[in-house]
Amino acid sequence: MKSAAIALIPVALVSAAALEVSAAATNYDLKPINLPGATGTIALDYFAYDRTTGKVWVPASNTGSVDVIDDATDAVSQVTGFATGEIERRGRKITVGPTAASVGDGVIYIGNRGDATLCVIDAKSHALQECLPVSADNAVTPDGVVYVADAREVWLTLRPKAGDSAAAKSLEVFDVSDPRHLKPKTKIPLDGLAEGYAVDNQRGLFYTNIEEAGRTVAIDVRSHKVVAKWNLGSSDLQGLALDNARRFLFVACGDHVVSLDAGHDGKITDSITTGAGLDNIDYSADAKLLYAAASQAATLTVADVDDYGKFHLKMTVPTVKGARGVIAGRDETAYLIDPNHGRILKLTHK
Repeated sequence: MKSAAIALIPVALVSAAALEVSAAATNYDLKPINLPGATGTIALDYFAYDRTTGKVWVPASNTGSVDVIDDATDAVSQVTGFATGEIERRGRKITVGPTAASVGDGVIYIGNRGDATLCVIDAKSHALQECLPVSADNAVTPDGVVYVADAREVWLTLRPKAGDSAAAKSLEVFDVSDPRHLKPKTKIPLDGLAEGYAVDNQRGLFYTNIEEAGRTVAIDVRSHKVVAKWNLGSSDLQGLALDNARRFLFVACGDHVVSLDAGHDGKITDSITTGAGLDNIDYSADAKLLYAAASQAATLTVADVDDYGKFHLKMTVPTVKGARGVIAGRDETAYLIDPNHGRILKLTHK
């Protein structure tokens, strides 16, 4: 995500008891899960849930590890051995490492900003396998990483290593016909930096936001061509989520989420205010629920989505400042990243 997504900001720790008391006012429990080696801030960004194995994959950037949470026991294990490196953000240098995860076919794909590589982990043994440079020109680092099952490819959104962003205005595509072996395939040029993603594997469409242009686009995964563009009237576009069955596309716009009918020319069907500081959002197809965590407002919005693409607020769950980025687990379970405290917050319905 954007550079602010990995900013390291020291804050006072919030106790587990305080979180539990806060969430007790709702119908949800919010449980902190501490990440190994965390003594403060950990740069956290894109993480992923593997429904096949019941594991949450958390790239814990500056620790040089990818942490794995068992959804049944909340036990945490680690995959270590990832390189870390320094990048400059807002005039100061910070340490980064693995920052993005995506679930593939029996494997997990990891984007590592520390050495600008894409890596493969075996989903069952947790063995780290091969890593390849993201780009031959070595001018970019991976941001988002996503497995596109329909094309058997991995697509990466990018960030420039320094200064000029021109090299990062594209999507990097890898062939993963053999899931455990990466083959650089092509670049898809864009007219700005890509931010966020969602994939419709049934119809072969990849959705992302274009930062400078302030619009959302749909890309055909076979032709690699942009086939639709939508302007949402916001310059602060962040994460996306998709209801595949009903073709509603949800776009985070700073302090609210917009619902688009992607099956009918991107008609805006509704929006819901969430509070400031949205980043990555998610949607549970099982429960038909949207999850949107606002880092500045310190709240998590949980909303039902009806057959017309309309939002119906179900609950606003108090969280903590800085908690952002959310993924849906089984049933009404969800996970939030809490970078400032080096932990994951697990949301469960009572």
